[in-house]
Amino acid sequence: MRSHLLNGLTAEHYRRSVTEGVERVAEKLAGVERPFTGVAPDALAPRVDAIDLDRPLGDTAAALDELEDVYLKDAVYFHHPRYLAHLNCPVVIPAVLGEAVLSAVNSSLDTWDQSAGGTLIERKLIDWTAGRIGLGPAADGVFTSGGSQSNLQALLLAREEAKCHDPAKLRILASEIGHFSVQKSAKLLGLGEDAVVTVPVDRDKRMRTVALVGELERCRRAGLVPMAVVATAGTTDFGSIDPLPRIAELCDRYGVWLHVDAAYGCGLLASRKYRHRIDGIECADSVTVDYHKSFFQPVSSSAVLVRDGATLRHATYHADYLNPRRTVRERIPNQVDKSLQTTRRFDALKLWLTLRTMGADGIGELFDEVCDLAVAGWRLLAADPRFDVVVEPSLSTLVFRFVPAAVTDPAEIDRANLHARKALFASGEAVVAGTKVGGRHYLKFTLLNPETTPADIAAVLDLIAGHAEQYLGESLDRAS
Repeated sequence: MRSHLLNGLTAEHYRRSVTEGVERVAEKLAGVERPFTGVAPDALAPRVDAIDLDRPLGDTAAALDELEDVYLKDAVYFHHPRYLAHLNCPVVIPAVLGEAVLSAVNSSLDTWDQSAGGTLIERKLIDWTAGRIGLGPAADGVFTSGGSQSNLQALLLAREEAKCHDPAKLRILASEIGHFSVQKSAKLLGLGEDAVVTVPVDRDKRMRTVALVGELERCRRAGLVPMAVVATAGTTDFGSIDPLPRIAELCDRYGVWLHVDAAYGCGLLASRKYRHRIDGIECADSVTVDYHKSFFQPVSSSAVLVRDGATLRHATYHADYLNPRRTVRERIPNQVDKSLQTTRRFDALKLWLTLRTMGADGIGELFDEVCDLAVAGWRLLAADPRFDVVVEPSLSTLVFRFVPAAVTDPAEIDRANLHARKALFASGEAVVAGTKVGGRHYLKFTLLNPETTPADIAAVLDLIAGHAEQYLGESLDRAS
């Protein structure tokens, strides 16, 4: 079994095995004709259940053959131009190369004696991102597993900086359409169910600052302590960007920590065309970025950044076997001192190789393309009487609803839209997402693939309308 351990003696075996795997995936990518096969759980689950994990196949080729049957054949392929559903991006090749390198070397980014150069690369990328945001010379941060963890750590720091001895008095003010990880973070931080105060949004799905003032004043009158305002630069449902400059002014006036969840909108940091849309982000006390959304990186690749690096001490614990206190005096750069995680992948390498190969402008151009595509899609929807589109896009998301002329019952229209989404997914011809607006069911395009065209959008809209109309026709037949 030692022949399977990666080391100097097995380097050639490693080369052959990885090459075979890459060739399989490359062949699959080149041959994918639709984003999904439409396989149902009941059809796929028995194939997985039938595998006896206690009886190994013995070689890589056989394992890859089996993997083709239980995974590769029926995977949902985000690189396909008609995958339009969630915040999943196609990935750039330099980042995939980085994934291969970091997995093989297997550095752990918690302490210097496990990562050395990896530590310095991650720190350089944190400095680069903080510079793009404009956080100032005292800024710092650390890579995380994703936006939820980044938001959790930011709110942990905000809680500690609030210096309130009664957790029951703490409040987090967030948009009513902010990410659910804010509520989850509040629970994990031991705050009450009413700790998160949701602030209404305007018709453009941006936080209403007048309402935010009202909530801040209400907290003051009630003797409550607003520990953080969470503004969003790219909401999950609409891609909307809260009015960051005005929110920053209010946070400064009331002495409240400002966290900006830019998990989605962080791609604008590399944009030469639309960077101004997140002006005001430089005033934040903490920022979440997800490179695995709008920087076209493989999952996972995220970071939390702070204006004052000293606040990261709230996540610091010292263990004699790992990062004893003396290492601080000796100026040994241990990233575990800043992180909620201990063992941690060298995910920063993917972004490093991307920037060193493509440059920030290359990433920004790709994100600008999908933002432009969203405008084209919005125009298609606005001009099509079959659909109601909710809001003009700020990033690359479109929320809309099929509205048949002959049907006026909102519940029946809900069912038609739900059916259309499910039928489309089952066909495998395209994948779209769904959400609710005002209690009604809507559909959603999240456009993160520069290879998607307006023609693709128009074709998928026709498919949606066809499935919905078929459902409504059958429904009328059943009623009669």
